[in-house]
Amino acid sequence: MNPHLYDFLINWGIMSLSLWVASHVFDGMSFSSKSSLLVSALMLGFANAVLRPILVLLTLPLTFLTLGLFLLVINALMIELVAALVNGFKVSGFWTAFFASIFITIFGLFLEWLLPGSSPIVVPAGNLVSA
Repeated sequence: MNPHLYDFLINWGIMSLSLWVASHVFDGMSFSSKSSLLVSALMLGFANAVLRPILVLLTLPLTFLTLGLFLLVINALMIELVAALVNGFKVSGFWTAFFASIFITIFGLFLEWLLPGSSPIVVPAGNLVSA
């Protein structure tokens, strides 16, 4: 299998699982079917890959001014955009999208960390304290 296709499928699966779990954690987030969940995960991945970098660049001064916290707002807006575009994906409001985006990011990172072959956090050898 093509390694790029494998990475794409793994990332799509992680995003799908993260969205599904988030829909059970947050009452204001729901999917009407499995297909709306899969399409939402695909669209969110596309929005994060294409639109998010453009928005980050356009709002760079605001991001610096807020010490990076405005990136959380951009993540929430990506979820709201996908919910507006995909039939069957509902988000009740901005704050649901805001906290769901934080949850999805942390849960997705945790799932990636669990995958075989993922690299754990490495501490440079010069910073190790010997006993």
